[in-house]
Amino acid sequence: MYHESYRRYDDCIMDSGTLLWVLGIILVLAGLAGTLLPLLPGIPLMLGGMLLVAWADDFSRVGAGMLAVLAALTVLSLIAEAVAAALGAKRVGASRAAVTGAALGALLGFLAGFIGIVVGPFIGAVAGELLARPGTSRAVEVGVGAWIGFLIGTVAKIAIAFVMLGLFIAAFFID
Repeated sequence: MYHESYRRYDDCIMDSGTLLWVLGIILVLAGLAGTLLPLLPGIPLMLGGMLLVAWADDFSRVGAGMLAVLAALTVLSLIAEAVAAALGAKRVGASRAAVTGAALGALLGFLAGFIGIVVGPFIGAVAGELLARPGTSRAVEVGVGAWIGFLIGTVAKIAIAFVMLGLFIAAFFID
């Protein structure tokens, strides 16, 4: 009884499996971007996307064991990032204000683009150190230490992201 130019409502709706696939892939891609962008929780987004894709497949190829490994890697990435930044700053004797400044510099640096992301932690650590210990000549050294820690944490986070992606793809496509 429908005219050919009208489509039925249920023809326009995406099925739930396809929706889970699309959302999962979007989250994995956003997570990969988030490994470089400090305002996005990259690795947790990737884990969420992988969970959705596994769910869309009824967990037939990626099961609880692999998801537990991916969750453990997610926790490891968060710990590694925090520890690397803290060790980089502490290694050179930074004050708490310098460590906080480095974190704020990274966040605010995001607004300035890639260059801001790279130099933000350095500028923030120097500013924090100068606020905590005015007139100190060690502020630049503290800034460099915080920046190196931030860089090491980012490299570790990227490495873990690609290990997770590789494990997920292997589990999904290799029997």
